[in-house]
Amino acid sequence: MINKKFIAKLKDDYQKHEGERRQIISLSNNVLNDSKRIIFALHRGEIERAGEKFKETENTLAELDNKFGHHRLTEEGAYKACVEEYAEAKMFYGILSEGKVNEIKEVKLALDSYIGGLCDLTGELLRYAVNQAAAGNYGEVDKYKDIINDIMAELVQFDMAGYLRTKYDQARGNLRKIEQVNYEIKIRKISN
Repeated sequence: MINKKFIAKLKDDYQKHEGERRQIISLSNNVLNDSKRIIFALHRGEIERAGEKFKETENTLAELDNKFGHHRLTEEGAYKACVEEYAEAKMFYGILSEGKVNEIKEVKLALDSYIGGLCDLTGELLRYAVNQAAAGNYGEVDKYKDIINDIMAELVQFDMAGYLRTKYDQARGNLRKIEQVNYEIKIRKISN
């Protein structure tokens, strides 16, 4: 025999959970897209504009946290993806505006979000350095190679597994790529 009141409560709880999930995914997608726009703005040199855009993004993240709570949010993959992209954008902004990677105090972030964002940051730094080299600013490649090398020197101390290990391996590949770019620039300078 089935307890119909119990099943009705399960159904209500499920519908409430699914409603929350849809709201979290929708707002998380906004944050993800805004974070990507911030990164593109930073690549275009629009540092002030990017800084202003963070306020809107951080307000959305605060709204999510206030409405659903941090624990509930971390159950959703869309939220995890958006805060990782946000962390990447915020750290990229920190390097371009202040010259360093710092703790992000505006938003509560899980450890995985920080580490994943830091690994992904190396890809943005590689891209930025290549664009600088294409513009003739060859010295910038050395600078960003050193930053990526410093990041990797810290990340190697973690014993990452699973998803974060994949991120770490991608970051290690970014270090190899920028070392290759740097090498080719030095070889061309010598042969000229």
